[in-house]
Amino acid sequence: MLWSLIKIIVFVAAIAALAWGAGFLLESQGGIQVTLMGTEFSFGPLQSVIAIAVLMFAVWLLLKVFTLLVATWKFLNGDETALSRYFDRNRERKGFDALSEGLMALASGEGRVALAKAQKADKYLNKPALTNLLTAQAAELAGDKRKAEETYRKLVEDEATRFVGVRGIMKQKLAEGDTETALKLAEKAFALKPKHAETGDVLLQLQAGKEDWTGARKTLSAKLKNGQLPRDVHKRRDAVLALSEAKDVFDNGKDIEAREAAIEANRLSPDLIPAAVMAAHGYIDQNKPRYATRLLTKAWSVQPHPDLAAAFAAIAPDEKPAARIKRFAALIKAKPDHPETKMLKAELHIADEDFPAARRALGDLVETDPSARSVTLMAAIERGEGASDTVVKGWLARALTVSRGPQWICENCHNIHSEWAPICGNCKSFDTLAWKTPPMSEVAMPGGVQMLPLIVGSTEDNSGADGAGAVVEVETIEDAELITDPPTDNVENKKVADAKV
Repeated sequence: MLWSLIKIIVFVAAIAALAWGAGFLLESQGGIQVTLMGTEFSFGPLQSVIAIAVLMFAVWLLLKVFTLLVATWKFLNGDETALSRYFDRNRERKGFDALSEGLMALASGEGRVALAKAQKADKYLNKPALTNLLTAQAAELAGDKRKAEETYRKLVEDEATRFVGVRGIMKQKLAEGDTETALKLAEKAFALKPKHAETGDVLLQLQAGKEDWTGARKTLSAKLKNGQLPRDVHKRRDAVLALSEAKDVFDNGKDIEAREAAIEANRLSPDLIPAAVMAAHGYIDQNKPRYATRLLTKAWSVQPHPDLAAAFAAIAPDEKPAARIKRFAALIKAKPDHPETKMLKAELHIADEDFPAARRALGDLVETDPSARSVTLMAAIERGEGASDTVVKGWLARALTVSRGPQWICENCHNIHSEWAPICGNCKSFDTLAWKTPPMSEVAMPGGVQMLPLIVGSTEDNSGADGAGAVVEVETIEDAELITDPPTDNVENKKVADAKV
């Protein structure tokens, strides 16, 4: 409504300006005097303006007639295409003008305008490769999917534009969620133009989503060959695919092939934790503990992880706690100051019922970098040293308020996963899971949980002989009753430590 009013006002203003100008010229004195062959012509101001406009039009018309006469003369002298070129030149000019205007409208996000200009360009130009592409993209922008798909199919029919057509239909199928058809189209598009980086990425992601690990590894090798991937990135992703292939083989019950594939994945990327764990179990099954020890120690030196410690413990599952502490020394000496190493040492000493040593191993970790696991270990240490239930419950309540520690997090969408996977379960991106601590804002915490240490108990034993300083205990909080009874023997203490080892 407002825009219509503005156009009306502008139109009225223009008419008023023209009327004022005409009146001004009529009232003005003087003019133009022209003498032609002894005859004098006098023009007033308004007549002069009209005469100039008529003269300019006459010159333009004369030039058009002259070019037409030239084309006719050439035709009469044997140039059979002279007249057709004359008229085609005008059509091409109109067509290319419409094409450029359509491209500008497409870049500006005006889908309907771009579609109209594309149809006009197609009317004047005999260049379907250009006009069909503009029509398809304009139809997509305007939301006309049927028109876009029809136009892309026309592009597929032409060998010069086949890749563009296949890629366009592939993107439409991806938007519709038809991954089966999209995968076939991606394979065809990649075969047509293997050096196209985006198509290779789409194909790799679709193959990984369908768990076609063999095909994905071939695509990855082709991307490396075409110079689309750095060699170190290819090596890492090939290891991820090899590991996924090993898991697939393991699920099918082919143990020997699974072990070999896992060992190959670890060879390709020693810092890939799941590959190291699976390869270590493969060596353990082959009764090669030295190979497993060396492999896990190398992986631990790159990135300490609870799964590596669990696999290291599986090398000798029936050993005594003291013997386990001695054997684990080879593993933990590579990263002695790492939080994971400190918590592992504390767990080993708790299993050995050496609670003072467990406290020394944990150090000030619960203050400098607290996590749910380290705080829970402190609760076990307090219980082992005979602290009251109030202190133990206070530590356990605090475990609900601190960070959960490192987790598998997608670096693309920041979704948290309970275990490693080659593909993010949320955004479906490939090889984006990393073992790191999420910000506290990303961890879902129950409301009011920060008050639990004040309600359940204190992390310091302040009760005296007469009961002064005692705090109220809440008996219904499940997480505060994980450790309430003193362990009767070494077996129960070992269960606390074996939760992570």
